[in-house]
Amino acid sequence: MKVGFLIYSYFPYGGQQRDFYRIVRECVARGHQVVVYTLKWQGEPPADIEVRFVPVTSWWRLRLYRRFTRWVLDALHREPCDLVIGFNKMPGLDVYFAADPCFADKAEHQRGAYYRYTPRYRHFMAYEEAVFGPHSRTRVLLLSRLQQQSYEHYYPDSGPRLHLVPPGIDPNRKPTDAAPVIRRQFRHEFDLESDHLLVLQVGSGFKVKGVDRALRAIASLPERLRQRVTYLLVGQDRPDRYLSLAKKLGIADRFRVLPGRDDIPRFLLGADLLLHPAYSESAGYVLLEATIVGLPVLTTETCGYASHIRAAGSGLVCSEPFQQAELNRNLEHMLTAPERSVWQQQGIDYGRRENLYAMPGAATDYLEQFARAAVG
Repeated sequence: MKVGFLIYSYFPYGGQQRDFYRIVRECVARGHQVVVYTLKWQGEPPADIEVRFVPVTSWWRLRLYRRFTRWVLDALHREPCDLVIGFNKMPGLDVYFAADPCFADKAEHQRGAYYRYTPRYRHFMAYEEAVFGPHSRTRVLLLSRLQQQSYEHYYPDSGPRLHLVPPGIDPNRKPTDAAPVIRRQFRHEFDLESDHLLVLQVGSGFKVKGVDRALRAIASLPERLRQRVTYLLVGQDRPDRYLSLAKKLGIADRFRVLPGRDDIPRFLLGADLLLHPAYSESAGYVLLEATIVGLPVLTTETCGYASHIRAAGSGLVCSEPFQQAELNRNLEHMLTAPERSVWQQQGIDYGRRENLYAMPGAATDYLEQFARAAVG
């Protein structure tokens, strides 16, 4: 089977990109031919994957995306694939991997009424309708039931084309016997005393991840507790506005930002709490990666994998609609509560008994099934 993968940009640290790469690797491992169409690829592409850089440019992102779509569809017309899977919503897909939340939902609940009259709204609605609208035949792979409910609400005819896949945590995220040693080494490296509390947030795209909410919650802590806390943000984005906000809130000395990196498991073992108050998140792998190593999680209802935090009993989930005061209370509680060891153990137990690692194989099974159905 020859599979065409479409993604605007690849870099190693985004959840969407990690899902893309692991499915690509699974397809290659099963002997399928893979062709990737992209605008950017950070790092050196693997030798066993054919990566084709789409030679279109524009100062305007919407125009760039439209030019990308036209160029790729023309290329696929000349050199067809058995199946075309996109990791961004666009016309012409056989399969869409839903790494992003429902745009119609986001536009209604997170934007003002004026937003509906903007070119950005018209573009992304048209591209979403090309995938989910009543005239589409695109199959969709979903990461969470929260996504499924949202898409079915706005696109009721899409239901039969939606397919849920299990989480796909990399098995190397599982804790080992070396975890206590790694934690001690990490805390020594970052000069963390035994009574110091490290609040960690991991994720690229700081605005949607709710970094502003996190900073306000840190600032709300009682003075004596706040002086024991470091809020460490790790991810790929521009931090300037958040550094300015931290200074305005009087917590610049409590806040530190690091770029995306490959050794996140060390951070999860060295931290005392994962804080993830995202505005919108299709899944949120880091919630599960923290859970299975025993790092308590504080997150929001709008994260697709927040349901796993409740099921595991590995932390707290802020209700929807979001209230900053609730996040503030929960943060103080989780940093001082005696049940910390309970959250830790319940998370570890959940990682041992639940199917949290099978997404690449399940997604590739679906791709093979869809390709067979197309031939038949």
